[in-house]
Amino acid sequence: MKKILALLLTMAISGFAQDRHQMGSNYYAYPTPTAKYTKAPAGYKPFYLSHYGRHGSRFHQPADHYHALYNTLAKADSLGKLTDLGKSLLERAKYLDEYAAPRAGDLTQLGVAQHQGIAKRMVKNFPEVFKNDAYVEAYASTSVRCVVSMAAFLEELHAQKPKVEIHQESGKYLMSFISPLDFGKIINESNTPAWQKENEKLYSHVNPTRMMRAIFNDSNYIKKNVDGGDLLSKIYEIGNSLQGSPEIEFNFDDLWTDEELTARWHAQNAWWYSVLGNNSFAKKQGLENARPLLKNVLDEADKVIAADTTKADKTAKKTTATLRFGHDTVIIPFAVLLQLENGSMNTGIETADMENLHKVWRDYEITPMAANVQFIFYKSAKKGSPILVKVMLNEIEQKLPVTCDTATVKNCPAAPYYRWDDVREFYRK
Repeated sequence: MKKILALLLTMAISGFAQDRHQMGSNYYAYPTPTAKYTKAPAGYKPFYLSHYGRHGSRFHQPADHYHALYNTLAKADSLGKLTDLGKSLLERAKYLDEYAAPRAGDLTQLGVAQHQGIAKRMVKNFPEVFKNDAYVEAYASTSVRCVVSMAAFLEELHAQKPKVEIHQESGKYLMSFISPLDFGKIINESNTPAWQKENEKLYSHVNPTRMMRAIFNDSNYIKKNVDGGDLLSKIYEIGNSLQGSPEIEFNFDDLWTDEELTARWHAQNAWWYSVLGNNSFAKKQGLENARPLLKNVLDEADKVIAADTTKADKTAKKTTATLRFGHDTVIIPFAVLLQLENGSMNTGIETADMENLHKVWRDYEITPMAANVQFIFYKSAKKGSPILVKVMLNEIEQKLPVTCDTATVKNCPAAPYYRWDDVREFYRK
């Protein structure tokens, strides 16, 4: 009986830890996919892959957040205002101020490994795309963490397939589709009175009082010297980022109750939805940040398919994969525009119910670190057979809101496979 209880306790702790990682929102470290793939229709083989990936796990930014956390605690400690838990947090904050702050925004080693893993699985799952005569085009945001993510991905791709030819670049002109808009402007335009009202409702469930009293030993000192809401938010963001740095041997889990962390994540999840989702309270300006990417994916696919015809120049290089490395601020609205569906999750859903948003729209399923969307294109040797495509979000097959436009139902493939002509027409509108 003791062994059974111990096993159940271990399982409960393990599951809780996993849930806490997910409450990290966009800091959630990329989970290794385990789902099996649906077999392609008979006679169909992949020949082209189009991808957009977020950079891997990074250190929290800006550095000022680390400094503020440490300075707040150090000042309180100098006045004897910290509890034992507060002193423990001070030690952790001091280490992060010295180790993590100088690396603010930089890719972590786990972030490198995440992209290497995605590349390795991509080659394994779609070997036809990466044959010896394959030609891969790779483009990255000018952000250093995106360039390093691309380098890690391509390093593994080359290790798996050394004969594949790779073209890679990063430049300002590429930002027109990799990350075109000013995110700060998007945030400001999304901050409507209607959304502010909903936001206040969610944050009414986020009460920093208990946590502040657990850190500081003087309620009057807290009242006069500590912005509890701001400090809680810094603890939330910095603490969640630590899952991306396994070399750091501590976390902030002991500062939170389950209820507090869940409430804070609900507010964070709704914030991402308001800024970059299909939110009726905001102006949906965030969606514009992904429209150039959607156009680029469609245009590049059409070029590859056209070049694959029998009339094309046989001596010309034929692109077999287009890889793009960018940011969460693009991959979220990109997934929203695609209206991807998997189980209870629908990236394109429009709802006014922020209290229950987490039941149908979850940021950590859309944009964990190293998040990615993959379009895999299939063709058949049988003359007259349509090009098919399937879409994956974080290497998980998705359903599309696309109907099969043909009078002959038997010519319509089953999800997750769709006729490219139907998909292109739907997303061109």
